Amino acid sequence: MSTPIGRLASISLDCPDAERLARFYGSLLGMTEAMSRPDRSLIVLADGSFSVTMMQVDNYTPPVWPDGPQQQQIHLDVCVAELDAAVRSAVDLGAEVALTQPAPDVWRVMLDPAGHPFCLTTHSFCLSPSEGR
Repeated sequence: MSTPIGRLASISLDCPDAERLARFYGSLLGMTEAMSRPDRSLIVLADGSFSVTMMQVDNYTPPVWPDGPQQQQIHLDVCVAELDAAVRSAVDLGAEVALTQPAPDVWRVMLDPAGHPFCLTTHSFCLSPSEGR
């Protein structure tokens, strides 16, 4: 393995409303606000080991899953214990279930309030070492 140049600080998501998206991901991932601009156009959420940044942009165009004029460029995979319960909870927070579901027994493609795809998963890479990884 090569020597890293740095370490990942945050995943940044463009969006039309940073405040709304920060509330959504804060609740979905159990993260708290680490910093923000005074005008709330940039909000960073953190959990002590990882950060997600919401960046409000003018003329935001949401991605269209799976194909569309603005395809996804990045998405988050969220490890969960039980897919159906996690889907219900994410929908309660403001997510939508994507129409296309390539592998619904292991992955559920969701859309956040700004239209970004993200996946809820019980895939084996989510297992901790004590769970047989």
